Amino acid sequence: MLVVLLFNQTNINPEGRIIMNRFITFGEIMLRLTPPNYEKLRVATGFEASYGGSEANIALALANLGIDSSFFSVVPDNSIGKGAIRMLRSNDVHCTPVILSTQKQTPTHRLGTYYLETGYGIRPSKVIYDRKHSAITEYDYSGYDIKGLLKDYTWLHLSGITPALSKSCADFIMECLMAAKDLGLTVSFDGNFRSTLWTWDEARDFCTRCLPYVDVLFGIEPYHLYKDENDPAAGDVKDDIPMQPSFEEQDMVFREFIRRYPNIKYIARHVRFVHSGSENSLMAYMWHNGCTIESKLFRFTILDRVGGGDAFASGLIYALMNGFEDEEAINFAVASSVIKHTIRGDGNIVDDADSIRHIMDMNYDIKR
Repeated sequence: MLVVLLFNQTNINPEGRIIMNRFITFGEIMLRLTPPNYEKLRVATGFEASYGGSEANIALALANLGIDSSFFSVVPDNSIGKGAIRMLRSNDVHCTPVILSTQKQTPTHRLGTYYLETGYGIRPSKVIYDRKHSAITEYDYSGYDIKGLLKDYTWLHLSGITPALSKSCADFIMECLMAAKDLGLTVSFDGNFRSTLWTWDEARDFCTRCLPYVDVLFGIEPYHLYKDENDPAAGDVKDDIPMQPSFEEQDMVFREFIRRYPNIKYIARHVRFVHSGSENSLMAYMWHNGCTIESKLFRFTILDRVGGGDAFASGLIYALMNGFEDEEAINFAVASSVIKHTIRGDGNIVDDADSIRHIMDMNYDIKR
């Protein structure tokens, strides 16, 4: 049944009923404040307000492409929290599972915030988080009916950002993974290390525990892949791999993951080449069915880099749900990320797959 779910947007369950792929994710959505016109934060006199967060970005991108997509989170029951949910709903994301918390449930009663200073030329972008004690971290998830939440879905996506927020979030993530496994959902996971939230060792310890439950893995860090599993001091297989690995280096790492975690059906990671703060190149590698596939290399100018990795993940999820061939799937994922770099805000607001296909085919002509 799992293989069917990974390849077709329309599936047949064991009873013979036709069902549609239904996607759900859990994570934090934040208020994003950005000075206009590439201004520095320290001299800003005004901010452009929008909303974003890794898991929310993926739900939004998939919903825009026509996937039945839901988002679960906890936000304060006030105008800021409702504003975040309103934005998602305006992009066709189902937000019925979202908890609008009271001040008793989440005493600090706030939505996390982050400030983005957009880079230009040789000056890189910079992010400052203000998300401590946000509603999602203060909510008590004990006793929550996770199987009831997930039972009508076919795909669950989680990341390594949410468990870094609090112990309660980390515990809830593990319970979601185990429940999804029991229910037969396809599970995708993106490690998404954030150094401001936890240490490298903490991230590797937790995210490695998630691997036995994962079907589609994004990225190769932060996970333990010890050279000698009986002697961690001997180092990690990935320690000697550069940020821009060769095909042979990447293939070796993928095969080590699969040898230890044969439950993983796909591994995909994008590789970035930074020419300046305003110009990058992207390509990607994907492992599936015993083979590593390499994408095309795309070079482009950046309007807004935030959310590029989420657009890559949503592009691949969409491709797998719709039965794309492997090479087409990985190129579609990279093209999704590339086009996101030309859109202001966190979300990849592209409402037709053909726009991404044109980028995938390196067709940049006007469409009319």
